[in-house]
Amino acid sequence: MVRKEPHCDVIPNAGDLAAKRCVPCEGGVPAITTEQAAGWMRAIPAWRLDDNGKWIRRRCVYPNFVSAIRVLNQVADVAESEQHHPDLAVTGYRNLEIALTTHAIGGLSENDFVLAAKIEAILIDSEGLSASSTSTDDRP
Repeated sequence: MVRKEPHCDVIPNAGDLAAKRCVPCEGGVPAITTEQAAGWMRAIPAWRLDDNGKWIRRRCVYPNFVSAIRVLNQVADVAESEQHHPDLAVTGYRNLEIALTTHAIGGLSENDFVLAAKIEAILIDSEGLSASSTSTDDRP
């Protein structure tokens, strides 16, 4: 079944995205263009769009390993409930890196932005853990 991306030209806000559910994607759907993705990035400004427009990424630094893993597990729970799974890594014992793409189409879909908004809500809640956000350009 081919699913169309009907709202790609409409720039949503984070609340609208977080209220949506990810829809299974088996391919056959065009990826969001780099230009469309750049517009959608306004809803999740702490995330970074990679140069080829096929991934969005977020990095947070936590005070310690346990805090980073606690948040990683929360991200894993929401990803599993949405059946859309990011690439996750903890590096340098406290740096959580999250990367989203829709592998079935080789680029970004609405699902990536929906999940990013849901993850962002987790990251905002984890600010009590003294997390700090960094650009992927600030890697040690």
